[in-house]
Amino acid sequence: MRHLLSRFPRPWLPLLLACCLALLAACGGGHEHHPPDATTGDLTISIVGLPAGVAGAATLSGPGSYSKTLTASTTLTGLAPGAYTLSAASVAQGTQTLAPTPVTQQVQVNAGATASASITYAVTAPLALALQEVASGLSTPIFLTAPPGDSRLFILERPGRIRVLQNGNLLATPFLDISPLTTSGERGLLSLAFHPQYASNGYFFIYYTNLAGDIVIERRQVSAGNANVADPLSALTILTLPHPTFSNHYGGLLSFGPDGYLYAGTGDGGSAGDPSGNAQNTNVLLGKLLRLDVNASTVAQPYVIPPGNPFAGTPGARGEIWAYGLRNPWRYAFDVPAQLLYIADVGQANWEEVDVRPVGQAGNNYGWNIMEGLHCYNSASCNQAGLVLPAIEYGHDTAGGCSITGGYVYRGTALPELAGQYLYSDYCSGWLKSFSYSNGTPSAVTDWGITNVGNILSFGQDGQNELYMLSGTGKVYKVVRN
Repeated sequence: MRHLLSRFPRPWLPLLLACCLALLAACGGGHEHHPPDATTGDLTISIVGLPAGVAGAATLSGPGSYSKTLTASTTLTGLAPGAYTLSAASVAQGTQTLAPTPVTQQVQVNAGATASASITYAVTAPLALALQEVASGLSTPIFLTAPPGDSRLFILERPGRIRVLQNGNLLATPFLDISPLTTSGERGLLSLAFHPQYASNGYFFIYYTNLAGDIVIERRQVSAGNANVADPLSALTILTLPHPTFSNHYGGLLSFGPDGYLYAGTGDGGSAGDPSGNAQNTNVLLGKLLRLDVNASTVAQPYVIPPGNPFAGTPGARGEIWAYGLRNPWRYAFDVPAQLLYIADVGQANWEEVDVRPVGQAGNNYGWNIMEGLHCYNSASCNQAGLVLPAIEYGHDTAGGCSITGGYVYRGTALPELAGQYLYSDYCSGWLKSFSYSNGTPSAVTDWGITNVGNILSFGQDGQNELYMLSGTGKVYKVVRN
């Protein structure tokens, strides 16, 4: 090259060198690299309109089964090009609903580019509740339940029948009929609890009073050939609890707790003022919340005492007891997400109460008959040491009622604004009220303006955690949005 360049005059050298370099580059002799084309894209999502501390509820789905939950504004990087769907759901704040706009939108993500989408939340009208009739013509409907996820409703009639409501129709043949075994008044068939493994073992448990007026807890099983009929020959008695002298205050709710054990709420034995002193006597099972292990029940050993029961092994006390000092719990409920136990305890003459404690707290004394609600019973003063005081109470007056009917904490999906609210009613007044409970403190009570539905006998909860109210008129109502 040097010999070649020496033949050209010096003024031409720079131009010649430039030409040579250009030729080399064109022929691939240079070392310059171009970046490859981009293969992914980005997406900026803006979520606005939410108060501080309130999370959004959005889901982005797209190519290759992509799915991501979003609660606040963000930029997603490295997304595969293609069409994405951004869906948003309403969120609750207290009793208000914040609704998204739009609910669903399509977003195109291109390689090497940043796409954008936005969701705006705004407060909708305040939640209002109504009751929707789902069944009628029942004989004293006293309880309603269903196995988790089941679309049927199992409705108990106090005279001794369990009816099945399927696809809106009340089946003519009862799931179970024990009417020859029980009596009326405050007695009768009072509750039903499906075993947590009901889908595989078919076991369910009933709580009723026998012809002598004693409390019976019994295990039964669904028939092998018909899911809407129980096996009439499957009865196994778990516990028979004497209830002498008086024909009221039977409690009556069976429920499996989050720990898998069977709980039973019993009344104090009846009359007025607990004349036998049962509620404070840990050597009897009346006026108590019992906890039993029934997961391997046999005729020889129908239940065992679970570990952790507070009086297990204590001389002069019954190991079945989980809590005591109850007058007539009607009813109680476990709120699993918050790990709280709510007990609605019927008062004597002046005060109704709801007690709230952690589900794992054993040995609580709820105060009866030392106290009625927050007040000393039949005395100007009393020793309140070691007693659990109610979260809320209400009096016997025209605005209150006469006998509390406890419900459930709402954990369904149809009414997200109601999530975490404990619903309850009163037998005489028939209203529907609620409150929430957090950090040991109840919120203000909300009155939902429900009237004219008769004496409220009980609440019920279906397989999707939606709530129902059962009336002395023989009707069953679902709690719905107005």
